[in-house]
Amino acid sequence: MKPKIKCVIDVGTNSIKFFLAEKIGEDLRALDEGNDIVRLGEGLRDTGVISAAAMERNADAIANYTRMARESGAEEIAVVGTMAMRTAKNASAFIDLVKRKADVELRVIDGKEEARLSHLGVCSSLSVRDERGDKNILVFDTGGGSTEFIYGRGRAIDKSFSVPVGAVWLTEEYFRSDPVDEGSVEKAEASVREEFSKWGVKQEDDAPLLIGIGGAVTTLAYVRDGLDKPDSGAVHGTVLSESAIAAQIESYAEKTIEERKKIPGLPPKRADIVLAGACVVRVVMNIVGANAVTVSGRGLRHGLMEELMKRE
Repeated sequence: MKPKIKCVIDVGTNSIKFFLAEKIGEDLRALDEGNDIVRLGEGLRDTGVISAAAMERNADAIANYTRMARESGAEEIAVVGTMAMRTAKNASAFIDLVKRKADVELRVIDGKEEARLSHLGVCSSLSVRDERGDKNILVFDTGGGSTEFIYGRGRAIDKSFSVPVGAVWLTEEYFRSDPVDEGSVEKAEASVREEFSKWGVKQEDDAPLLIGIGGAVTTLAYVRDGLDKPDSGAVHGTVLSESAIAAQIESYAEKTIEERKKIPGLPPKRADIVLAGACVVRVVMNIVGANAVTVSGRGLRHGLMEELMKRE
C-alpha cells in the first residue's frame, strides 16, 4: 500500500514552519521540514493590522510550501495560524489572499488549541514518564507574538494559557537601538516577568520538568553547539543551562545586529530578535526556579501531524 503523505504549515507571528511526513504502518516518518522567517506580525502590536507587505511575503511563502507539498504527493495540507492571526483586525483579508495564491484554507486556532497541539508534539517524542510514573512537566512555547504555557503530568494537561508576549513585540518595544541601550535587558525582563506573573506563572512546590519549544529555545541550542545549519532534530532533547543562556544574552546585548549575524549557529534572519527570545526563556526559568531547560525540536506542527495521521 502506498504511504499516506500529508503536510502541516504553521503560520506564526515571526515565521512559517513547514512539515511533510508519511505514515508507514504505525510509524510516522518525516520527509521534509522548513522554517521561513517572514514576520507576519511585524508592526502588528502598534497598528492592529497585518501590513500589505507582510501579507504578500507570507502568502507567497505559504504558496511555495504548498507547491512543494503537492509536488511531493501530499494528499492533505493543513494550514493553521496562531497569535498574529488571532489579533489582527484584517486577518480575514490575509486568509482570502492565501486562498487565492495557494488554494488552501488557513484555519485560525485559539490559544488552548495551540497549547494542546504543542504539548502533543512534545509528548510524542520526549520521555514524560520515569520509574515513578508520569512526570510533572511544564511546556512553554515562545514565539514571535506570544508564549504558551502548558502544565500537566505526562501526556495529561492540567491547564494551559497563552500570554501575548513574544520576541517580535519585545524587540520592537525595548531593543530598537543597535546595539541595544544599556539597561534595556533589565527593563525588558522586568516587563516580561510582570506580565507572566499576572497570568499565574510562578514557582511550584513540586518543581516541574521544564521543556521549551520554539525558535528562541532551539536557536540558543544552535549557538551553543555552533551548528553550521539549523537542525531542530540535532538539538532535540538536549539541555540548556541558565548560565549558558546568560552568557549568550550578554554577548547579544553588546553586539550590533550585523555582528550577531556572524555568530556560528545563529540564523541571520533571527539576529535582530534573538536577544528578546533569550530574555523570555531566562525569565521563564527564573520565575519557576529552574536552572536548566530541555529543548524540544518538536511542537505544534508535529502534534497536528500526529492527529492528521490518526484519522487514517
